[in-house]
Amino acid sequence: MDHNDHVALLRAGVVGAGPLWADFGSGWGAFTLALADLLGPGGMIYSLDRKRDELQRQARELRRRFPHVAVHYLIADYREPLDLPAFDGIVMANTLHYLTAAELQATLPLVHGYLRPGGRLVVVEYDVEEGTFWLPYPLSWRRWQSVAPAAGFSTPRLLATRPSGRNRGFYAALCERPPA
Repeated sequence: MDHNDHVALLRAGVVGAGPLWADFGSGWGAFTLALADLLGPGGMIYSLDRKRDELQRQARELRRRFPHVAVHYLIADYREPLDLPAFDGIVMANTLHYLTAAELQATLPLVHGYLRPGGRLVVVEYDVEEGTFWLPYPLSWRRWQSVAPAAGFSTPRLLATRPSGRNRGFYAALCERPPA
């Protein structure tokens, strides 16, 4: 996948949702770059990852490619309670498959709480059922359809898919924190 694929996976979930977004588990920033592209100069992104070097790498690339988008870099673990603003949206791309079922059950209410009422959660994951070394706890589209509502989110809507050479591919899904 390349930048255009990342943008295409997020587009329908991001456009029109408001300018304040976060990328949880952002890594080297592929989806942070896609968010910056979609939000443009009025956007503000909080990029969270546990690895300082990955955030530094993404900061260099974001300054080079999208210098007019405000980005706050936080070395943080989204599985822990954090002092964050209420976001219009959160992207969690290729990160939830690292959480055990118990960690997922504990983390999703935190994520729910970081969204303003009506705020959006866009999840990008591999659409596989069986775990591997690289995907220890897969979160297939089928499974996400029951996990998200159980955590208080709206019923997920499939936004886009992309093929992958290793498995059935990626899906992007949108769900929302219901309005108050």
